[in-house]
Amino acid sequence: MRLLERYLLRQLVAPFFFALAALTSIMLLNQIARRFGALVGKGLPWTVIAEVFGLSIPFILAITLPMAVLMAVLYSFTHLAADNEITAMKASGISIYQLVAPVFAASVFVAFLTFLFTDQVLPRSNAQLRSLMFNIGRKKPTFELREQVINELGPAGIFLRALRIDPSTGRMRDVTIYDMAATGGRRIVYADSGVMALMANETDLSLRLFSGSVHQFKATDKTVFQLTFFRVNDIRVKDITNQFQTELVEAQRGDREMSTCEMLKVIRTQEREVHQAEVERHHLVLRDLRSLLGLPPPRPPEQVPEEPVGGYCRWATQLQALLLPKTAEAQQPTQNSAPDTSTSRLVEPEIHLTNWGEVLTVARQVEAAQIQVDKYAIEVHKKWSISVACIVFVLVGIPMALRFPRGGMGLVLGGGLAVFSVYYIGLIAGEALGDRAIVNPVWAMWASNFLFAGLGLLGLYRVSRQSGSNRGGDLGEIVDAIVSRFRRRRAG
Repeated sequence: MRLLERYLLRQLVAPFFFALAALTSIMLLNQIARRFGALVGKGLPWTVIAEVFGLSIPFILAITLPMAVLMAVLYSFTHLAADNEITAMKASGISIYQLVAPVFAASVFVAFLTFLFTDQVLPRSNAQLRSLMFNIGRKKPTFELREQVINELGPAGIFLRALRIDPSTGRMRDVTIYDMAATGGRRIVYADSGVMALMANETDLSLRLFSGSVHQFKATDKTVFQLTFFRVNDIRVKDITNQFQTELVEAQRGDREMSTCEMLKVIRTQEREVHQAEVERHHLVLRDLRSLLGLPPPRPPEQVPEEPVGGYCRWATQLQALLLPKTAEAQQPTQNSAPDTSTSRLVEPEIHLTNWGEVLTVARQVEAAQIQVDKYAIEVHKKWSISVACIVFVLVGIPMALRFPRGGMGLVLGGGLAVFSVYYIGLIAGEALGDRAIVNPVWAMWASNFLFAGLGLLGLYRVSRQSGSNRGGDLGEIVDAIVSRFRRRRAG
């Protein structure tokens, strides 16, 4: 069996790497076609453009690795069945499950490598690509701004959306500016038209807006809203440079730029916020009851302790500490503890009931924290489910290849792309439903794996009971079966 196992694995190696290279190249060409228009015309060196496309490869590999596993299994087992090698193996007393075992073990190893890749390499490459694209966007920003999309203007917290943008003149139509960095509140500017241009220092961006209004409110007083109309309004956005900066900008990472341990830390923090909000809600109820009974208020609620890091995250942290350079920690000055000003004298209790604003604030804290928990939980389960897809596609590909041994490249390309398309659509739909809190994150990300794993196990059971391995034909047999069944229903 060891000789047979090595033979089966050798049959899979060449198709796997060929499919991986072909699929990655095709998707990389698609990325080049999409990003080429945003990179030309800015005078960027070719090394920077090559770095952009090089940093796009890890994201592509995360998708093409499971696809390559599926196509390699389809190609190899189709040829083994068509050449009657499967028949010879079964005649020697080797069952289908014994043939599946070494391939299954290899798929587990590939799934483990895929998880390490998507968990450690992919987030860092996504973060570097995001910083690099931000630096590219700062050079001639009118080339980078897209129409009908909210564009970030530098690190100042200003976002711009325009219906029409002329890259050559900088003129805009139907402009909306969101100023999230306004001191003391938020400001939204609406304008009929405008024009943008770099200022004389070539580091700041000048926005001149025409015929619009400014909507502003203060964070300290939510009841005050200020509305100002203008004919001409000049806005200056700092740190928008026309020179390409090679240093990476350390921005706040999103869920696509974080590893599993980092996202699990965020999830634990948000779950602690939910628990803390529930404790505060209970404290408000208890305070109201004691106030109505004329009793002194209860003690303030205690902070919920933080949970320790799990085994895998502890191992990953130790490994990163050995491989990655250490970061210097800033020293904080020693602060004397504040004196205890609490006194034990009795104070006559006053009736103070919780207002609706306090109750609503606690409820929104719970809702916002739960949304963050679901968001990051979906991304964590996505990393795991995509890795496990390498195993699931082995269970699906082997019965497909043995059922249609004469399918040829039509089965490899058509059947493989059809299976992966259905799987990927289910993954994207599950992510959308999970983000809207319609479906639990576990079911949202694992439903496709459960479905195809069940179909694959059922297919393995069916082909293991067949007497011959070359039974069946090409994909035309499926079409004939569907047509004949449709005709029988119409005749009935």
